[in-house]
Amino acid sequence: MPFLLTDEQEQFGRSLDALLTAADTPAVLRAWAAGDHGPGRALWGRLADAGVFALAVPEAYGGVGPLPVEAAVACVELGRHAVPGPVAETLAAGVLLAGAGGPVAEEWLPAIASGAAVVSLTLEGYGPYAPDADAADAVFTVTGDELRLAPGPGEPSASADPARRLFRPEPGGAPVAKGPALRAAARAAGDTAAFATAALALGCGEELLRATVAYVKQRTQFGVPIGSFQAVKHRLADTLLGLEFARPLLYGAAVELSSEVSRPGAGSAEASPRAGTGSAEGSPGSGAAVAAAKVTAGEAGYAAARTALQLHGAVGYTEELDLAWWLRRARPLRDAWGTPSVCRARVLAG
Repeated sequence: MPFLLTDEQEQFGRSLDALLTAADTPAVLRAWAAGDHGPGRALWGRLADAGVFALAVPEAYGGVGPLPVEAAVACVELGRHAVPGPVAETLAAGVLLAGAGGPVAEEWLPAIASGAAVVSLTLEGYGPYAPDADAADAVFTVTGDELRLAPGPGEPSASADPARRLFRPEPGGAPVAKGPALRAAARAAGDTAAFATAALALGCGEELLRATVAYVKQRTQFGVPIGSFQAVKHRLADTLLGLEFARPLLYGAAVELSSEVSRPGAGSAEASPRAGTGSAEGSPGSGAAVAAAKVTAGEAGYAAARTALQLHGAVGYTEELDLAWWLRRARPLRDAWGTPSVCRARVLAG
């Protein structure tokens, strides 16, 4: 079906692009990777002021969501600028806690919406790692029908992206919510994390392509820009096609998720706003749509990284070049919250 962003949604994306361009995100990334989270938390607060994290939090808890289309717009821009921090995990935590309801939702959701809290999490079936747990104010873990607040971030593990550190949360912690409804909330949170990661990967790939096109216009060989060579043009065209093919799948998944939120009673404040009804439970249809968007955007972003590295040559992976931070991010985003093989299997299963 035809789908175009509204003028307001496009303006939202442009405003985030302007905010992040002025923020010098490469410097923020370098500080974050070195363990200095101050500049990143300051940027996180400005993004919260722009309404980014409120998009996944219901109005009953101080948010404006769930608004999947606007969340996609925001995450594409955050991916384009390689904003550090557990963005997808914090948005997913908003969905998870809204579905869980109760005191834990009342305590943490307003803080997520306002940007006062950075949150990471792990969910069954998605691996044991909580990204950037050392910078998070809370790390939630879901096992079965129990939601726990981890007592600590745990020990770090090796990561391909030094600005996206991985941690195994410390075991234990008292349950903060439990019950059958939590399983549905965890499924919806997993879809949200995969969806947001797909948008981040798309934005990352777009920036890699933009930087590479600019480079091949300047780099000369045999007295002409290398961008004039047919083999280079074809490689860039293939990369663009992959990214543009991923875009409608991403927004198609956003429409699927939005249609679930708009079901009668879903996410409404009138329908027991404090009783865990603030998020859609997820359906096979939306799950398959999210998986299709995730595998396509993830693969397209990674292909853009391979193209960027090949056409930049050895200079592409030097830390002195800002591009290296996007190159290192593309593959972890491809594999996080659903590897390509897992996503393809989910699409086939419907």
